[in-house]
Amino acid sequence: MGLALCVAAAGKTMVIATGIFSLSWTHSVEKTEWREDWRVRPEGLELTQARVKGSGAGMDPGEGAQLVDGWWLWTPKVPLVPELVLAASGATVSAWDLCHPGGCTSLGADAGGPVRIKPCVP
Repeated sequence: MGLALCVAAAGKTMVIATGIFSLSWTHSVEKTEWREDWRVRPEGLELTQARVKGSGAGMDPGEGAQLVDGWWLWTPKVPLVPELVLAASGATVSAWDLCHPGGCTSLGADAGGPVRIKPCVP
């Protein structure tokens, strides 16, 4: 098996055969969309690009951001992370949308335990 992403939520694990994915959501205060592009690596997840459609409370564009087609776009300088842990309160403005070349999945729309996203260990 090549690179794959494991998504654990509500006691189930979904395996997605992909080396890249995006994560998007609507900011709870500003009601503005935020998107991040990620690369799956055996040793962790790499944030390759972030973009936000505006700025405001707690969502300032990152260093070196450029305005492109209405989106503030930048390349974050952060280390690999072993996993992403997303809250699933069911009380936010939107779910998390995880998209990959094969489609999209909404995560955390209903109250429950955290959603965990990490590289699958072969």
